Amino acid sequence: MSRFRVAVHIVPRRGILDPQGKAVSEALQSLGFQGVGDVHVGRHVVLDLETANAESARGAAGEMCRKLLANPVIEDFEIASVSAL
Repeated sequence: MSRFRVAVHIVPRRGILDPQGKAVSEALQSLGFQGVGDVHVGRHVVLDLETANAESARGAAGEMCRKLLANPVIEDFEIASVSAL
């Protein structure tokens, strides 16, 4: 078994109301950042896993997201990286 660190990004799905993202977008524009469009505020989750290989770490993290970490009705997730520890 090896140890892996898996980084996951979880964000609201496109078309889902994101009041926090809207507030951040408006605040950035009021600070002079005029090129800002839609902003989506989500979560960044880092998992340390002990698995056989990087692919099984990626699969386990995906399963964790589908079962608990992300709400599949309103959120999308992306496995951003898998690195050996």
